[in-house]
Amino acid sequence: MAAGTFTAQMAASPETGRWRLYIVVFGATDWPTYTFDGPGVPTVEQRSRALAALGYASTDGPGWDWTEDVTPVDDPVLIAATTVRRVSP
Repeated sequence: MAAGTFTAQMAASPETGRWRLYIVVFGATDWPTYTFDGPGVPTVEQRSRALAALGYASTDGPGWDWTEDVTPVDDPVLIAATTVRRVSP
């Protein structure tokens, strides 16, 4: 990852089913986080607006990488990720 860039990740909460986007900031105690309203996977446009609300923008265009993981009780979970940069203080 290039200097000055971060990873943005997004996953649905197993408790509420609502999608949450967060910026991975190593060494920080609180990561910038955005919780989406309503059901369903947020669109690319909604994700871009959420990043902007947090002061970030994607460096790789609108595409996100998707991967599947499992929770400790073997429930599948989808995680999306993209590289971002800070655009406002």
